[in-house]
Amino acid sequence: MALMEKILFGIAKQWIAGDTIDEALIAAQSSYKNGMGVIINKLGEYHTSKNLIENTISEYKTIMNSFRKWKVSGAISVKPTQIGLMKSKKECLNNLEVLIRTATQSQTFVWIDMESSDHTDETIQIYENLLARYERVGIALQANLMRSRGDLADLLSVGGKIRLVKGAYRESPDVAFKTKDKIDQNYQRLMKMLFESGNEFGIATHDGAMINSATTLAKKFEKKFEFQMLRGIRDELKPDLVKKGFTLAEYIPYGTNWLPYSIRRLKERKRNILLLGSSFLSQRMGT
Repeated sequence: MALMEKILFGIAKQWIAGDTIDEALIAAQSSYKNGMGVIINKLGEYHTSKNLIENTISEYKTIMNSFRKWKVSGAISVKPTQIGLMKSKKECLNNLEVLIRTATQSQTFVWIDMESSDHTDETIQIYENLLARYERVGIALQANLMRSRGDLADLLSVGGKIRLVKGAYRESPDVAFKTKDKIDQNYQRLMKMLFESGNEFGIATHDGAMINSATTLAKKFEKKFEFQMLRGIRDELKPDLVKKGFTLAEYIPYGTNWLPYSIRRLKERKRNILLLGSSFLSQRMGT
């Protein structure tokens, strides 16, 4: 197990900034110097310990208050189960409000991550509550979930800001598309809805076909959006998108709880392994 962890860490450090806030901010500064925005996520989920929840909130506040000092334009991405959802929806909502108040003061955007389908209803309810009172807050929707088309239509009708992802959680075939073709088709469908009816959204994908579709849609619909990609993946593509005038943000995870996150990223799509390998080789060859 120790050997396996060592091997996995060797892979994971391609996308994990490190254990500490400073390491995350150093990575963010590098992204910003290369013309990209950043989205910082502290690793960890399903917290029930009061101390752990409070420490997580404190770290996110420190990050947001550090962006200006580090000369970084950034956002944070928060998992509801890491700040109280496992205890109650009310506690999670209250803690998100604390973070959003800090975000308002520091001109930081807050993305709410979407976790497994067990938490989708609660997460959307929390987001709708916040959206009625705060402007700089968005939510992730997963293209692998069958319900997402309806969720997206509902959220766009109230001005929701959406981060569209494929989905990283193992789900039942009763609620989720299970093949790549089906998920890709739904991603394309949801992306078209965003360009037609949304604004200020994130196209979070490393898939070249999805990226090409987004660039084509962007010529037809003048919308404010950004591409979002994980640090360390598709590094050969990012400068080209920036050069073409697209806004791009790197998603930067940090923290000691890197193992479950990394295993899920690798399980999410076999293609992630290929993309990671390609990025790794490109860096080693100096391309």
